[in-house]
Amino acid sequence: MSLPDPGDYIDIHTHHGTHPEKGIFSVVSLMAHEEAGLLPLPGIAYTFGIHPWHLSASSYEDHISGVRKAAADSRVLAIGEAGFDRLRGPDPELQRKAFEEQALIAAEHHKPVIVHCVRAWDELLRARKRLRPARPWLVHGFRGSRDLAAQLISKDMFLSFWFGFIIRPEAGKLIRSLPRERIFLETDGSGAGIRNIYVKVSADLDISVSGLKRIIYDNFMDFFG
Repeated sequence: MSLPDPGDYIDIHTHHGTHPEKGIFSVVSLMAHEEAGLLPLPGIAYTFGIHPWHLSASSYEDHISGVRKAAADSRVLAIGEAGFDRLRGPDPELQRKAFEEQALIAAEHHKPVIVHCVRAWDELLRARKRLRPARPWLVHGFRGSRDLAAQLISKDMFLSFWFGFIIRPEAGKLIRSLPRERIFLETDGSGAGIRNIYVKVSADLDISVSGLKRIIYDNFMDFFG
């Protein structure tokens, strides 16, 4: 199992992981419908799950089987991204079933969950209440309000911010209002550079880049246990 160093830039959620870069630790999101494998690359760890955009009744059992297999692999640090999307994907009941089964698989293996959520926060919070997981969840690509962020954090969730949001000037006010021990940064599927995102956020928090690296590293060790 690959782990970061305290001096690394940690990209907590990316879909680009075939070319590791020195000084960057990437958590690569693999999806059950893809054929990509778990490659033993330096500076790379993985998550694995059924993305709601690629969820269907016909492939459900095969994909859940893939999640079960991946969950047993030490290179897979978390299950996901999995979740809810009101704008794209199958009917809400199938999304709920898929998310909750993946969350239960994660719990069986004592792993956290990486969450995709678009305009379905009530469904996510209900799932958290029903399942009462022992491990935290991470909402990736967050770009919501301060009140929503505070609500999610109060339910034992971490937040990773959508790259296109966090580089905006107005994002500084939000990130300054949140507990630093609950934040992560990501590039998702973009071509954005994680180093540039760290520079922007360190300026927003009025700390050095090395200080931000340490915060994110500590959060990583806390979240993944």
